[in-house]
Order: sequence, then C-alpha cells, then structure tokens
Amino acid sequence: MERLKGKVAIITGAARGMGESHARTFIAEGAKVILTDLSEAAGAALAKELGENAIFIKHDTTNAEQWAAVVKAGEEKFGPINVLVNNAGILGPIAKTAELTEADYQKVCNVNQHSLFYGMKATLPSMLKAGIGSIVNISSIAGMVANYGFPSLAYVASKFAVRGMTKATAIEYGPNNIRVNSVHPGFINTPMMVEATNEDGGDALQQIPLGRLAQPKEVSNLVLFLASDESSYITGSEHVIDAGMIAQ
Repeated sequence: MERLKGKVAIITGAARGMGESHARTFIAEGAKVILTDLSEAAGAALAKELGENAIFIKHDTTNAEQWAAVVKAGEEKFGPINVLVNNAGILGPIAKTAELTEADYQKVCNVNQHSLFYGMKATLPSMLKAGIGSIVNISSIAGMVANYGFPSLAYVASKFAVRGMTKATAIEYGPNNIRVNSVHPGFINTPMMVEATNEDGGDALQQIPLGRLAQPKEVSNLVLFLASDESSYITGSEHVIDAGMIAQ
C-alpha cells in the first residue's frame, strides 16, 4: 500500500467526484497530497479527514498567480512537487456550435485547457528540482472522438487540446525524467455526469459495451499507475478508460 511513497502530489478539482477519489487513493498509497478546488468547505473537510499528509487550498485553476501560490505552499509543507493531476474540468452548456455563446466557449476552454498550461508551467520547476515527475492530464473520450453523446464544440475542443499539450510537454521534458500522460474517461458515476444526464447514466448505458457507468475508483486506479514509478517507461500516451465505447 505504498506505491506512492515519497511522492508529493497536487490534485485539482479534488473536493468531489473523480478528484476526491484520486485524493483518497493517493493518500492510501503513501503520497502527500495538496488538494485544490473552488469548493472550500468540501475540500477542507476532505483534507481534514485524510489527515496530516493532506492539505487543502482554495484554488481557481484558471488563475496563474494562484497556481504559483499552490506550488509554493505545497513545497513549504511537503517539499518539491513530483506528481500533478490536472483533474479540474467542466462540461459547459450542451449546445450546438451556432448556439454556443462566446462567453461559454471561453469559460470551458479556460477551465479545461488553459488551466493545464498554467498548472504544468507552475509545477515543472518543482519537478526539475525533484529530478523526477509525473503529470497526469485528465481529458475525456471527447478528446478522442467528437460523437460521444453530448454536443458541445467547446468541450470537445478543450479535451482534444489536452492530448496535444500532453504530447508536446512529454517530448520537451522526457530528458528530465518527467513523464506526461493523458487519461480519457468515458461515462463515470460522478456528480458532473449525473448533472449532465439528470439521472445515473440514463440513455448513456445503451452506448456502453460493459453496460454500466464506471466508478471513480476505477479511474483512480489508472491515475495511480501513471503517477507511480510502475509506469516509468510510459509518456506522451493516451489512456482510454471507457468500457469499449469508442471501440464501436
């Protein structure tokens, strides 16, 4: 149960859903974790529950200055950061392109795409000091295929962008022993999924060969593997976890 012993990780969007699951998994596997989210009460309560190896920082991931503060606080508490899980994201409005407002488009791209740039830029110097690093960027099957059940140009654009950003950064920092990979979940039983469908899966189940939604822990197990030294020869890669949806 110490697959992440010696690791110091930042996990964004950690107050609920997949981020909460990642945080619980990382702590159980021996990591020290900086949880960040805009949901202050939930995030602080989770950090308190997880104990002395977890701290919570209220954090707008679209704000570069706040990213610098998160990294500084994490280093002061636990030492250099060597794992970053860019998990925070939003679905945005379900709207066809002609119906999508500029404001909504920008908001989705700011959260899902631009915040990853700010996060990697802020964290990479700490990883360089540590001499090792693993960045796990949470994308989506919408970053692999455009037809996934929820029409949204902004969401698809932002999640496709994550793939390219991941590959570019992986190539740049491979010589520094820093790995960068993307994870592409399908339909996961999280609050965001429930909000999007108004029920636990709904018609989405008909699109899934395994016939069920994933539990967040199933995604966390993949994120754990990529964060750990077990994946030491894996970088610049997409890791799809979708029960076969895009294989159809």
